[in-house]
Amino acid sequence: MPTSEFASLSFYRTQGYVDGAWLAADDGSTFAVHSPSTGAHLADVADMGRAETRRAIEAASAAWPAWRAMTAKERGALLREWFTRIVAHRESLARLMSLESGKVITESLGEVTYGASFVEWFAEEAKRAYGDVIPPHTRDRRLVVIRQPVGVVAAITPWNFPLAMITRKVAPALAAGCPVVIKPPAETPLTALALAALAEEAGIPAGVLNVVTTNQASEVGLELCENPLVRKLSFTGSTDVGRTLMAQCARNLTKLSLELGGNAPFLVFDDADLDAAVRGALTAKYRHNGQTCVCVNRILVQDALYDAFVERFSAVVAGLRTGDVLDAQVQVGPLINEKGVIKVETLVADALSKGASLLRGGHRREGFYFEPTVLANATPAMRIAREEVFGPVASIFRFHTEAEGIAMANDTEYGLAAYFYSRDVGRCWRVAEALEYGMVGINEGLISTEVAPFGGMKASGVGREGSRYGLDAFLEMKYLCYGGI
Repeated sequence: MPTSEFASLSFYRTQGYVDGAWLAADDGSTFAVHSPSTGAHLADVADMGRAETRRAIEAASAAWPAWRAMTAKERGALLREWFTRIVAHRESLARLMSLESGKVITESLGEVTYGASFVEWFAEEAKRAYGDVIPPHTRDRRLVVIRQPVGVVAAITPWNFPLAMITRKVAPALAAGCPVVIKPPAETPLTALALAALAEEAGIPAGVLNVVTTNQASEVGLELCENPLVRKLSFTGSTDVGRTLMAQCARNLTKLSLELGGNAPFLVFDDADLDAAVRGALTAKYRHNGQTCVCVNRILVQDALYDAFVERFSAVVAGLRTGDVLDAQVQVGPLINEKGVIKVETLVADALSKGASLLRGGHRREGFYFEPTVLANATPAMRIAREEVFGPVASIFRFHTEAEGIAMANDTEYGLAAYFYSRDVGRCWRVAEALEYGMVGINEGLISTEVAPFGGMKASGVGREGSRYGLDAFLEMKYLCYGGI
């Protein structure tokens, strides 16, 4: 239990954070947080409902005038203080994250660094919310465009990146001058509360950042969508839930940023560097046990290289270590819960029943662990070709021509991330432009960074996060026409 390891640390909290105060649920109810790695009980956290959420929104709205009146440099300085504290607690935050999310410690350490990078980036970008002066159409007028904060932002974040998905939304919102109400997932509330505690230490004013912890996701989500004080909703999660939230926001025409599901292809062309492609596929497939929205779901290999790739890739997967998430030598942890395990088992069974060859893994282990798995001879008829597996299963498909590979890659409603390996410069340009995805890794399996825009096309979402474009989601554009000059 973390009580012995974390209780003395300044950032460890189990209550919600509303208007600068740490609060229990109105009725005193709590929900339990367990480690998916060991099943151990970690904490009992305040189970807040719609009334507490409404008060958090009202607190954010009340804090907005003073927050937006601060200069961008002042807001940036507070964000910088927050960044400094996150980095200072990197080791402890990573251990807490590994315990509650099941992410292996090496990846958790990387996520703290990655998540902190968004706070640092937007601390700097706060000063760059530029407008324009437009050449007037008449001599007696002056035309100006300014950009102002959109208002109260609701952020609904996922369990697979419990720190970075918060900072990637909250940092630009705060930088732009918007207060935020965060609803973290019930699986990983402790990391979210730790971030709020560090923000409080950094001097972020009361009401500017609020965290509503809850096991009543639908009820709290409905309040965040329907409350007219909320001007912007930012959500990362499944496409089905994203569609529901979009419908709930329609009445108020609340602005939306949605980062939704994926079905990422990983194409290996016959002129690829085989060793590099194997390394890239391993990284892109098994990161956080396959439980990320940009993880590879389908590996598509051109016929001439297919057998060699399958042999080498399968051999490397056999060397992955599964075990204690706090062991730095372990690469694969557990799935998040029983539901996740059942989904993986179901998709593997369907693929095998339709002719796939099981080369590695394929079986559940104790608890929520599932063996790193490789399926060869996968086909589009299998469910795993259409559904996001969200687990440690690599399914390998065969294609013959460049056009066929592109068509197979694009044959999905999703369009978040895609990857391909080729050493032909012309092919690299052609394929990159032809893939219907918001992000494409070319001879690279790890593409996420705070300096580049993150987001997808089609059913994978609306909007972009990170980079200089990430501030746009939290700003309104206003045109000013000055007459009688």
